[in-house]
Amino acid sequence: MIPKTKEFKKELPKHLGNKALIRNIDRATRLTVEKRNKSVAEIPEWEDMREKANQIRSDVIRNLYQYLDDFEKNAVDNGIIVNRTKDAEEANLIAKKIAKEHNAKLIVKAKSMLTEEIGFNSYMIKEGYDVIETDLGEYILQIANEPPSHLIGPAIHKSRSDIGKLFSEKLGVPYSEDPKFLTETAKNIIREKFFKADIGVSGANFGIVENGGIAIVENEGNARMCFTVPKIHIAFIGMERLLPRVKDLSLFLPLLSRSANGQKMTSYVTMLTGPRKKEAYDGPEKTYYIIVDNKRSTFLEDEKLKEALYCIRCSACYNVCPVYQNIGGHAYGWVYQGPIGAIITPQLLGLENAPDLPFASSLCGSCTDVCPVKIPLHNLLLHQRKRIISEVKTSTIEKMMFKAFGYFTSSSSKFQRAGNWGRIFQKLFLNKTFVPGWSKTREFPKLAEESFNKWWREKERNNDDGKSSH
Repeated sequence: MIPKTKEFKKELPKHLGNKALIRNIDRATRLTVEKRNKSVAEIPEWEDMREKANQIRSDVIRNLYQYLDDFEKNAVDNGIIVNRTKDAEEANLIAKKIAKEHNAKLIVKAKSMLTEEIGFNSYMIKEGYDVIETDLGEYILQIANEPPSHLIGPAIHKSRSDIGKLFSEKLGVPYSEDPKFLTETAKNIIREKFFKADIGVSGANFGIVENGGIAIVENEGNARMCFTVPKIHIAFIGMERLLPRVKDLSLFLPLLSRSANGQKMTSYVTMLTGPRKKEAYDGPEKTYYIIVDNKRSTFLEDEKLKEALYCIRCSACYNVCPVYQNIGGHAYGWVYQGPIGAIITPQLLGLENAPDLPFASSLCGSCTDVCPVKIPLHNLLLHQRKRIISEVKTSTIEKMMFKAFGYFTSSSSKFQRAGNWGRIFQKLFLNKTFVPGWSKTREFPKLAEESFNKWWREKERNNDDGKSSH
């Protein structure tokens, strides 16, 4: 997916005006939040779990390179071929090399936001390989030629009617809005691909340092098919997605599933520790890990920003964000959206390539309140805003306005004087204050006819006069 983050402001009106989109997202996120709240209320120790998870993730990120070395060693001991890559280009090149080595043609892929990030599908298709998404939501978007708009529900922006029309047009089946029919249609097509595939590709929810394995969480069973049926399995793993011990899953799986969609536990949780053993009847003959940095290491250089690496990709912050609910995922212009996307995208792509995203927030703090690993998301949004203002070139008008603001707020007398001038100029614009940029999309609040200080002085004077008359 080619990032369109620079066009965020320009593209925003068409998303804000899409009533059908907003209706679909509102319905989906509202139901998810209700289920999440009900599910979380069943666990009295929920806050203690969040705190413990925060501490574990903090330890992992603080000692990330040591954990990565241990993870790689244990994985290699299990017969897994491990590749650590610096960026998207290197990760894709290694995947192509593996495919070429095994004379592969057809690749089936489970949902993985990391592969979306590095553009795996488009790269491999361009190189002549057939790549098929097997997650229902991702498959819908693949045939619609659209990127995901949500971490957990990639096609959350589409209604049953939208999907029915799409399937009728692209797959040649009768139009239907029946979820069972639509699911069966996709399943029948995808199932055939599993048995013909040469390579299965997946992501990894967690890499377990203790045994060199990975844990994959899903609801459809398609990921399990991707790494049990084809002879070759490639797992793409973000370098930060590690947990120290197997037992840590007993904490993180409930946090993830309940935060994501209110489930007590997802339908399928699979632990993979390497290629198929001789006595096993299924599983890959060879397993490859491609561990991806792609600028994640730069987060470690910023004491505040590195907390963003605690994220376990549950999407809870998406679901409660009033901005996401009113513009949808595609408005953000890249793979990661919502509050966490507004924080990490400028770092992954460069501040200059996504300067507006951290400002797409009301700073209400709901995202921080629901985050299962207690990332202070609203504080990190402010941190990114500060970095963009100081590091990215801003307009001359904006600089002048901020300097003027700083001057007039440096003392009470200057602030009062600015208010008096504002009331005078306001009358010249028919009682509306015009502010360059701001006034294109909204009205600046009208200044009161009388300032609070003036009103207070008059009140005090009247009180004094009243006392003296007695």
